Amino acid sequence: MRMAFDPAPEGERGALYQRFEEELARPLRMDHHFAESGERKRVAIMVSREDHCLSDLLWRWRSGELGAEVVAVVSNHFDHADQVAQLGLPFHHVPVEAGGRPEAEERILELLAGKVELLVLARYMQILSADFLDRLGAPAINIHHSFLPAFVGADPYARAHERGVKLIGATAHYVTEDLDAGPIIDQDVTRVSHRDEVDDLMRIGRDIERLVLARAVQAHLDDRVLLDGDRTVVF
Repeated sequence: MRMAFDPAPEGERGALYQRFEEELARPLRMDHHFAESGERKRVAIMVSREDHCLSDLLWRWRSGELGAEVVAVVSNHFDHADQVAQLGLPFHHVPVEAGGRPEAEERILELLAGKVELLVLARYMQILSADFLDRLGAPAINIHHSFLPAFVGADPYARAHERGVKLIGATAHYVTEDLDAGPIIDQDVTRVSHRDEVDDLMRIGRDIERLVLARAVQAHLDDRVLLDGDRTVVF
């Protein structure tokens, strides 16, 4: 259940929340959460080399469409440092060497753990460990360039081309320790044909990825996503 209502006067809210806990939530064993719509959540973005999702999110943030405070961009490459710096945002380069994922994750946790309320993987092409997700202290949303559950993992456009698919899509989901198996928040598709090569599928797919990720992030920021086991309810 999600309910939106006009807030009580600021000085009365603490007492209202306490009464709700004592008189309703505790007797009914409710899981509940109050979210102030006027408070902007702190968001960090992680990205690798492809910048289409990053650029779209930053444009929405700069134009005021993304109701969040972007506090940092983290990447395992230097490619987007100038773009991020021009917007006055902190950019952190954390390389992931072969066999060095634990050290990289430790550095990212030093930067983000306990300091953000949402982590967005805007085509961050590294797998995050269960330990990292547990210690981060915030949910993470990933964009997968495939209409899940089809073509989980790497190179989905190449695999879709091999199968001669007529629809390609993108999926935004919460990140769990199981690769590309987290609860799905948003999806979309578009038609393709036998004339489209892998590069065409990637170009077409980038537009879908941008839109799907933005919709999923906005739904989370608006507190419109409720988890129901392995599924989501999106209002």
